[in-house]
Order: sequence, then C-alpha cells, then structure tokens
Amino acid sequence: MASDAEEILAELDPEQREIAECLRGPVAVLAGAGTGKTRAITHRIAYGVRSGVYAPERVLAVTFTRKAAGELQGRLRGLGAEGVRAQTFHGAALSQLGHFWPQLVGGAAPKVLPGKVAALSQAVEGMGLRLGGEALRDAASEIEWRKTSMLSIDAYAERVQDRPLPQGLTAEQLVDVHRAYTTLLEERRQIDFEDVLVLLTGMLEAEPLAALQVRERYRFFTVDEFQDVSPLQHALLRVWLGDRDDLCVVGDASQTIYSFAGATSSYLLRFGVEYPHAREIRLERNYRSTEPVVRLANRLMRDRPGALTLRATRERTEADAPTFEWFGSEHDEAAAVAGSIVDALSAGTRASEIAILYRTNAQSARFEEALQQRGISTRVHGAQRFFERADVQQAVMLVRGEAKVADPRPLFQIVSDVLRAGGWTEKPPEGAAARERWEALGALLALVDEMPPGAGIREFSEELLARQRTQHEPTLEAVTLSAIHAAKGLEWSMVHVVGMSEGVLPIAHAADEAAIEEERRLAYVAFTRARDVLRLSGVGGGSRAPRRPSRFIAEAGLLA
Repeated sequence: MASDAEEILAELDPEQREIAECLRGPVAVLAGAGTGKTRAITHRIAYGVRSGVYAPERVLAVTFTRKAAGELQGRLRGLGAEGVRAQTFHGAALSQLGHFWPQLVGGAAPKVLPGKVAALSQAVEGMGLRLGGEALRDAASEIEWRKTSMLSIDAYAERVQDRPLPQGLTAEQLVDVHRAYTTLLEERRQIDFEDVLVLLTGMLEAEPLAALQVRERYRFFTVDEFQDVSPLQHALLRVWLGDRDDLCVVGDASQTIYSFAGATSSYLLRFGVEYPHAREIRLERNYRSTEPVVRLANRLMRDRPGALTLRATRERTEADAPTFEWFGSEHDEAAAVAGSIVDALSAGTRASEIAILYRTNAQSARFEEALQQRGISTRVHGAQRFFERADVQQAVMLVRGEAKVADPRPLFQIVSDVLRAGGWTEKPPEGAAARERWEALGALLALVDEMPPGAGIREFSEELLARQRTQHEPTLEAVTLSAIHAAKGLEWSMVHVVGMSEGVLPIAHAADEAAIEEERRLAYVAFTRARDVLRLSGVGGGSRAPRRPSRFIAEAGLLA
C-alpha cells in the first residue's frame, strides 16, 4: 500500500507534493492561475485514501459548479479514490435537507424553484408594478445577494440605499419586492437555491443530533475556489465541521469575481486568523501560459491584496507577446478578430483551442455573426448544456439501448453505427444548424478514444450517463464565445479579449474603488485563460460618446 500511495506523489512538483503530503488540516492553498491546483488537491485526496489515512466515504470535496464537481470526481476516480464524494455546496445541502426534513419537520421538503425570475414577476405584478426582464433579473440578483450575505429583509432595508437599484424601482419598493417574493414562496411552499443553504444551516444548528449525523458521515473536507465563498456558505461549512479542523481550502484572491453574488475573499485571506495553526502553501509556478502572458497578468495585479506572483515555467522561445488593437467601430473589431482566427486556423490551431471573451453576453452576437460569415463553427459557452441538447439525448438513449445486448465488435464500430442510425455522417453537412448537430454527435464519437483499452459498449454507456449526471461535456470543434465570468477555470491556446474600453471593461456602473477592483480581477481572469496567444482589443467609436482604452491596458504595460 505504501509504494502504491507513493506513486501518487511522483508527478507533483515540490509545492504540490507538500500539499499532497499534508493530510490533516487545517491547510490553506494559495494557488495562482495555471499552477495545477486541481492536480494538487486531487492527488492529496487520493494519497490520503491510498495511504489509509482517509476512509473515502468520509471525504467531501466541495466546489462551485456541477461541471467542476464532475471533473473533480472523474480525476479522483482515475487516481483510484473511488467512493470520495465531490459536490457543489448546493448539491450537498439539497441532499442533506431532503434526508433530514421528513425526520425533523415532517413530510417531503419544499420544492426548489428552478429560477427566481418567473416567481418574482408574479410577486411584482401582485404589487401592481410592471418590470422589464432586465429589472427582474437585477431584483433577483439582489435577493440572492441578501440571502448569501445572511441579511434579514429588515437588515437589508437599512443598507438598501447603498445597493444598486433595478430600473423602475425605488429603494422602498425594492424592499417591498423582497417581502412580496418571500410571501409568495411561503404560500406556494417553495424555496429557492439560497433557501436550501439557509434552511439546512439553521436545521443543523438547531438539531445537534442531525449535525452529529453529518459529522459522522464526513470527516475530511476540501473546498475549491474558496475565494468565492459567501457568508452563508461559510456558515454552513462551519456547521459541517463543528469543532474539527480537517479542512483544506484552495483559492486565489485575484480571481474573486462574484462579489455581486455575496462572494468574498476575506475568508481565504484571513484563514490563518480563523485557524491559527493552519499550514499555508503557495502555488506560483504557472504551467499554462507563456512568459509574456504571465508577465502581463502580474503587472495588472501588482500590490493588490492577496495577489500571487506567477512564475512562468514554459520556454520563452517563439512566444508571442500579447497585443492590443484599437478600432473605430464594433464592426471593425469583429471583422479583425474573425480574420485573426481564420489565420490561426489556417496555421493549424484547432477551433476548440480558440476563444473570444467579453464582459457581457450582449457583446457576443457580432462576433458570432462575423465568424459564421467565414464558415467557422462557434459555440456560445453557457447558452445550452451539451447533454441537454435533444440530438445528444437521443444519441445517449440509442447507446443505452445498444448496451443491453452483448456485442463483440470494437467499441468505435458499435458507437459509429449507433450514431449513423441517428443521422450522423462522416462528412459534415451544409448549413449552420445541421453542422452544429453533426459536431455534437461527432464529439460523442470522439469520447471513444478516451475510454480505457478493452472497454465495451456497456462501459461506454455508463461513462455517458456519468458525464450526463455531472455535466462533464466533451470538447466540440468550434470557436468558443464566452462571458469572462463563465470562462473561469477554462483555458485555450489562443484568446481574444474584446471590448477593452472604458465603460465596457471596466463596466460603466463600476462606480467605486471596490467595483473597479472587481473589474480588474475579471480582466486578470480573462488574460490568464490564454496559453500561447493573447490578443486584446477595444472600440473607440460608436453612436454614443467616444470611449478611451481600458485603464487596465495601460496598467498592464500595453500602452506607451
């Protein structure tokens, strides 16, 4: 067992190995962009399991998205750490709430709203008000912020004057909207996603026997992206832990980009105050980006609280320096970006290795159109989950049906025949919609290459179901268009960050220093998504007042 466990450590650098060998908490891992934090924490968990320190069923790894949890679970499975649970805060809390509610309250737990806007719209109409879609979304964000900040409606009313107001609402009306929304959910016996955490935290605090059951179930906790923890999530984590401190947290203060939703890096930066005996380990060796990209990112975050100084490990030879271009119109910017991507594709860069990142989703349409005019496939990240596509769901069902019958043929042949029965062809069809469907089915076929040698159709079917449950999506051969918020945790060979203009990034409503710093961190996240080529651009013209280049361009050293 000892030699088996030692194999887990062989692939790690000295700092990552130090993390993996530090099996008892509390541990704070300060991990810069591209420094291999996921490798470090998954190897730490796997080393703990394979060395016998951890019972796998007593380990809970917590992250912030289902996709990230699925990828974490997959890596742990590949490292031999079967039985370890990787979940989001909400996923773990919902499971526990469903378990304890019948015992402590009686009956089934309330149903969880899929989203706030529809219920909020009805609550607003009941008040005799009419709000547009954007104002409703803004009001929903305020409700989320209030709950994750653990504020009652009365406490929120005392602070509402300092909060952004949705268009068409006064401060007093916004508070009344909160009350009307709360009343509507109570009447319907429904809860929203934040209520799941609120109710479970309160339940475990009030019921010592329930808290004891959770603590008996989970002993060792790992929390990824700890810079994005809200006061509500932190409170739940403390209840899960009780008086124990077997906790490993991982984060980067420079990547805190969800303050609008209640996230705060203070728990990461003050971890040593909360846990005086905590070990702090820094990961600053950047394995992702070339030295010029790393240098640019360091300049942007120099002297900021909690900022790490990245050190590039890749060779500088033939590394392209990041560039900045300034255009007179949005059309010119989109055309130039599309032309740059055409050149990159001609030079051999795969479409799936290219991304266009922007501050707001409204910016995507012109770039999508410019690329499609040149016959380049695009994928808008976050627009629709891969496994929720009707054509993908049909293909998965066909694979499941085929898996019920023993078939000795090679896996690739079986899957390709199944997809052909669903309409897939070897050659790409004409038309954007047909091409998109063809690429989605082709991505399923490409997953065959990721299966272990000797795997059959039954194992492939199980892999698809596991990916479907965790939203672990395959790679599509298309240029990715994504808002920066949605791009966090991803990387590409070539990245275009567009709209680098004052009023766009930083966005116009970033009115105070705290908001500007949040925008700076967004720019940092965008820059550090690039492995090889980083292209920045902005627009000075337009129908409104002329814009200036973003202040972040000068601070990063790209303007004379």
